[in-house]
Order: sequence, then C-alpha cells, then structure tokens
Amino acid sequence: MKLRPLHDRVIVERIEADTKTAGGIFIPDSAKEKPQQGKVIAVGKGKRKEDGNLIPPDVKEGDRVLFGKYSGTEVTIDGKEYLIMREEDILGVL
Repeated sequence: MKLRPLHDRVIVERIEADTKTAGGIFIPDSAKEKPQQGKVIAVGKGKRKEDGNLIPPDVKEGDRVLFGKYSGTEVTIDGKEYLIMREEDILGVL
C-alpha cells in the first residue's frame, strides 16, 4: 500500500469478528455489528507541540487495537476497506 498517514493519523484494517458464538450458534450477517478491533497498517510521524517538538506515536504497525464504534473515516483502497483515524481515537492496544 502506498498510502502514508500524516501527523498523528493511523490507518487501521478491521479484524472480522467470529461468525459463531461460544455455544456454537451461527450469527447471520444481518445481526452482526462492525468489529471494533483492528490491525494497524500504517502510522504517521506523530503530533507536533506548539513549540515544534514532535511527539512520537504510541502505536506501531502490526499492533492490534480497540477503537470506538464511530471512530475514524472509512476509505476503500485497492478493494479493501480501511479506517483512517487519529491516534487519540484508539482506546487501547491488545
């Protein structure tokens, strides 16, 4: 992929949720919610403070992250869906 996020932005690919519950019941597509977990694909260089110093990002490529339900902007690149979000929208790293 040739897309590089700017500043404190992060590109995340959603990790698909299981189609079966722990009890063995299959979940139909109509009942599924979009997963709130993803894999970090690319990271920007970081945020700049007012004095010009760079704050490096806490996440790195390959991290599995949790994010809010309505976080980020969905984009499609080469037929794959990605989310572009600010690093502050990420709730945690798994």
